[in-house]
Amino acid sequence: MGRSQILLFALGTAILSVLFVSSLADGDVLVLTEANFDKEVGQDRGALVEFYAPWCGHCKKLAPEYEKLGSSFKKAKTVLIGKVDCDEHKSVCSKYGVSGYPTIQWFPKGSLEPKKYEGPRTAEALVEFVNTEGGTNVKLATIPSNVVVLTPETFNQVVLDETKDVLVEFYAPWCGHCKHLAPIYEKVANAYKSEDDVIIANVDADKYKDLAEKYGVSGYPTLKFFPKGNKAGEDYEGGRDLDDFVKFLNEKCGTHRDATGTLTSQAGIVAALDSLVKEFISASNDERKAILTRIEEEVEKLTGSSTRYGKTYLKAAKSCMEKGFDYAKKEIERLERMLEKSISAAKADEFIIKKNILSTFAA
Repeated sequence: MGRSQILLFALGTAILSVLFVSSLADGDVLVLTEANFDKEVGQDRGALVEFYAPWCGHCKKLAPEYEKLGSSFKKAKTVLIGKVDCDEHKSVCSKYGVSGYPTIQWFPKGSLEPKKYEGPRTAEALVEFVNTEGGTNVKLATIPSNVVVLTPETFNQVVLDETKDVLVEFYAPWCGHCKHLAPIYEKVANAYKSEDDVIIANVDADKYKDLAEKYGVSGYPTLKFFPKGNKAGEDYEGGRDLDDFVKFLNEKCGTHRDATGTLTSQAGIVAALDSLVKEFISASNDERKAILTRIEEEVEKLTGSSTRYGKTYLKAAKSCMEKGFDYAKKEIERLERMLEKSISAAKADEFIIKKNILSTFAA
């Protein structure tokens, strides 16, 4: 197996591993499927299960409340909070008589005979219900938000900052569409929380009508993007799914995040240096010295965050000359092992960027 084949195999294994892990949970709510339902529910703990459909408006409205519930019980060993996508796993939903969405059922410990939840669809009411049925005494968790809340006093300071790209939602508390957007918008903020120059914000346009009027807001929610180079603002007219926002922000802000906030394979890549690396790989040993000088010259021209990426390219090039191109492959493998451990978001970003750059030397 060649060097590039080994690299592709290693990267593929890592991606499949991440996808498998992410399929098991959505935040602190366990994702239940036809494959794992009977293994998780009706065992040694009680389980509250939401049967939902992705297109269901009532389900979308429940989503942020149910996520709060999951966060509240994430450390409770005797209770499971789970959910089933009935579009994808019809047989499970049919088995338990689900005919409308969302349907919420409680499965006692050791039982697959559910009790239907008929109470209010709020996190507070659901916590009380689960405590009663499960014999627990859990308090409702307070989940910190990464959405910056704006007021007339703070709007200009945040939005008109020329060093920041700012997405602003103008909303009204009573607006149904705003409520549906809220959990998605929170996930957008979570995805970009590590980007210092990207701000996801909102403002109560019903409360601060003068501010809304100043920016031509006539319906809710209205989303406006204020990039570093245009503080007059521009209307956001894209889709309102998480992936739509992520695609928009990556294109506008030059970021490379996926919907979970993880850096993509393009993070840290500098096009000008990438082309030089291709020459570097195929060159003879004598030719590489001259190309290394060109890499050094190109790195000197870089500004902003690209400066840091350039230094990583340069270090990788020198290491490959000293230790051979197996260095890149071995270092990638080491970084992948580190990424599988429990590390901070900042450290994960650092390792992914280094891995991406090293991958250009291992191609």
